Amino acid sequence: MDTVYLGEVVCSKREAFFEEHLPAVVERLKKAGKKIVLSTLALVTSDREMTAIEQRVGQGFLIEANDVACLKALDGKPHVVGPFINVFSESARDFMIRNKASRIVLPVELSGSSIEILAGGSKAETEVLVFGRTPLSVAMRCYHARAYGLNKDGCRIVCGKDPDGLAADTLDGEAVLTVNGSQTLSRGYGVLLNELHALLEMGVSHFRLSPQDVDMVKVTEIYRSVLDKKTEAREALAKLKKITGAVPYENGFYYGKEGLSWIVGKKSLPQSKRK
Repeated sequence: MDTVYLGEVVCSKREAFFEEHLPAVVERLKKAGKKIVLSTLALVTSDREMTAIEQRVGQGFLIEANDVACLKALDGKPHVVGPFINVFSESARDFMIRNKASRIVLPVELSGSSIEILAGGSKAETEVLVFGRTPLSVAMRCYHARAYGLNKDGCRIVCGKDPDGLAADTLDGEAVLTVNGSQTLSRGYGVLLNELHALLEMGVSHFRLSPQDVDMVKVTEIYRSVLDKKTEAREALAKLKKITGAVPYENGFYYGKEGLSWIVGKKSLPQSKRK
């Protein structure tokens, strides 16, 4: 069964725009046979935000915790640990599992060898981001508001002017990052398509596709076809490129390189299968 994550992760000011529609969306997805997980903020900064999280927990949904403050509200209930909580070691992983984490979404910075260590010995499900702009940080300040000459408190929800994010370039004009409110993401799409079967062998059970301004239905079909061994990765990448256009691809973190690197033609077997 496919899982759909719903909810605001970056800024609580945005929640008012979709809150009234959430019950209808949940019902529609349930009828389609999807499993629902409600995501929570990556940076909890007020009592109001904490109260909202507690209300979410009380609704009986599986919750994705993206800030350790959410763990207290969960009070030992089964949950998903999101990618914004730093699970970089086996001890951190096991602590989360003892706290009733049923699934851990690993941080995007992890290399393939680290993923193998954490996924292979895990008593919880393991999830990895395999498509979409890579979330790098969430800050107290809102870069998006500042870019438009505003401040965070009086932002006027200016991030809505850039639904696909605001490009951030170097002084030399190279597009390297994307700004989404107070969040910083990669400019290119993180793509782990050639690496899917290696990840499966490592013990990864779930593969996250982060929605972008492209035909996500077709993207999902491409990834599913590779997982089901109906399409070779090389052919799938060619199909994916036709959908995503000029946006560059990145997979450097997986290979222990700088994140914006794109490495092709390298074997991506688990460490245990390498000679």
